[in-house]
Amino acid sequence: MATLSHLHRFVAGDAEKPLLLLHGTGGDENDLLPLGEAVAPGAALLSPRGQVKEGGANRFFRRFAEGVFDVEDLKLRTDALAAFVAEGREAYQLGRPVALGFSNGANIAAALLLRHPGLLRGAILLRAMTPFEDVSSGLDGTPVLLLSGRNDPMMPIDKAERLADQLRAAGAVVDHQILPGGHGLTQADLIAAQAFLKRING
Repeated sequence: MATLSHLHRFVAGDAEKPLLLLHGTGGDENDLLPLGEAVAPGAALLSPRGQVKEGGANRFFRRFAEGVFDVEDLKLRTDALAAFVAEGREAYQLGRPVALGFSNGANIAAALLLRHPGLLRGAILLRAMTPFEDVSSGLDGTPVLLLSGRNDPMMPIDKAERLADQLRAAGAVVDHQILPGGHGLTQADLIAAQAFLKRING
């Protein structure tokens, strides 16, 4: 395992079509490995641990309250994560990854898309909301799957729709699906994510 700027797990596999796994609040670099393996069997997996602590729980960036982000910290952490992705690609000889993020991890994946166009080959955003109001162009057809829970109390549908609009304005091709259920993941998320990857991987 290479020593990089973030603690992480790496699972060797198809290096041309890797997944970048970004856990939710309280998770770590191990959390999404089973989901990554289920969504993309045989793919290389790069899974960092968030560097912020909130009451002992790992996160990728700070927040002031539920749904109220520390935007300056978010920008700094997004840039640091982008640097980690570049490090990981070099260390493990990987192609551009597709991000698979849940909740806090999905939010920083969205920030990566908006702040660093071209870094990711695509993204699967599970229970995401708009991270900030800055919108750049340059996503140039980048495919994004945004999966929201209809009854999710933590990630309101209107904020997810705002994110979808932002990504489209930046040039991404966004498939926003509103699934039954709340913040937790279901079999429907897995099926949708598998279908999305099959579609973009050809």
